[in-house]
Amino acid sequence: MRIGMTILLSLLMLMTSFSGCFGSKEEAPTIDDSPFNFDQEIPSTTWYHYAGGVDALNASAVADANITANLTGSNLPFWTNGSYYGVGVSTFEPTMGITSSDNLYMTSWGNGPAGSTAIVQCSSLIEMANLSDYSCVNVYDPILPVPNSNDPYVYVDKWTDRIMKFDMHALLGMTVEWSDNEGTSWSLPTPATSYSVQDHQTISSAPYPAAAHPTTWVFCINGNWEAPLCSTSFDGGNTWSPEVPGAPLGCSSGGLSAHIEGGPNGNFYRGNIGCSGSGYSIYRSTNGGFTWTEHPLPTEESGTADTWNFEEAQVGIDEEGNVHAMWLGADNMPYYAYSRDEGDTWSDAMMIAPPTDLVGTGFPAVTAGGDGRVAFGYLGDSGGDNWNGYLTILTDAFGDTPLFTTVQINDVGDPLDTTTDCGYNRCGGFGDFLDMGVDQYGRPWWSLSHNEGGEVGIFATITNGPSLRGEIEQLNPMPAGGPQTL
Repeated sequence: MRIGMTILLSLLMLMTSFSGCFGSKEEAPTIDDSPFNFDQEIPSTTWYHYAGGVDALNASAVADANITANLTGSNLPFWTNGSYYGVGVSTFEPTMGITSSDNLYMTSWGNGPAGSTAIVQCSSLIEMANLSDYSCVNVYDPILPVPNSNDPYVYVDKWTDRIMKFDMHALLGMTVEWSDNEGTSWSLPTPATSYSVQDHQTISSAPYPAAAHPTTWVFCINGNWEAPLCSTSFDGGNTWSPEVPGAPLGCSSGGLSAHIEGGPNGNFYRGNIGCSGSGYSIYRSTNGGFTWTEHPLPTEESGTADTWNFEEAQVGIDEEGNVHAMWLGADNMPYYAYSRDEGDTWSDAMMIAPPTDLVGTGFPAVTAGGDGRVAFGYLGDSGGDNWNGYLTILTDAFGDTPLFTTVQINDVGDPLDTTTDCGYNRCGGFGDFLDMGVDQYGRPWWSLSHNEGGEVGIFATITNGPSLRGEIEQLNPMPAGGPQTL
């Protein structure tokens, strides 16, 4: 009896030990392999979307839009966040530039010596590890500073690092100075032109063959003529050609022009109203700015904005010479198209605002890094005239369904401006236009103003996100800035 009981208990224990092998298994937890499963929560001010404001995280919205997602390769999403960093002084129409020494430059109207335009240099901001790492100082301090101009402008040559400072003096012409040593010293001012009304200038360079300098320089202005007037320098800014029309003769596009951009093949591009006076066009020069051809953008469906900065069709050129255009539509939303043949033909227009309730947008800016990698900056009203800064990046522009990642660079409750219809008018430090660039690591930078904080100049960027140059990989993280840096 005792032996039988022992055998029975042994059998029961043996069966129990094998029950995990032969019994019914618990169902393993399902692993969600969504590419949007990051190791941290997506910020409330970051959106992943497709053209037309389709939320990429909403499967139903994606299906309803008949989108076949391919979130692989260059189109892979990255955890992304945005912020801004104050430069310590006020600004107006803040143009900017980046040197290969990782210095950022911004204009500051009236804050230089003797009331001149300051050139603010922010060092150690790029790739910084702690907010205390960076500092911003004026580096324009010649013996005889040029008097303050009504439209300050700074540009950094992408091929030579030459910093060009342009001062426009309305009826008195324009003067040019440059620095080849990060602003430590400056050339004597040279007259750029003196015989047309000066307004709304824009300057760029390109490796077009020049006799006395590695790059050719072109600037265009609104000379109160039927089209912008442009001038060229083949010796690094020392002398300038007579002004010539910045559009085909008889074009009648109006004199205002968005920023000029030079491409790696030596071409120059700028955006403007079309020759017919409607729609937007990109104008191209293949001979150093002496003649220009018109290349209409695909605005049939978007229409064009009817606001203060209606002429702002912006253009950016990537490292392979592809042309990326941005404009504001009739609905005051930002639109984008690209050309892979120097502007001769264009992709379909894409509305690039994120899937959030924006009333309208303004002050467009665009820049590009590697092949098909683009960054867009614009102001947007989230309701009640709360104007925020939005930075949208694109790492696979030429794919069938490119993914857009948009960040709001200012936190909720920290608007950049609260003026009625700010994005549609000249307001505060924004003036007429803003500016953008991409550093050597592939991080986009946007120069603008925090009007609510005293019109202080700010540089906005992504603290985390994908590089817009080289391999598609995560940028080194940067600490968030915000109001504490104003």
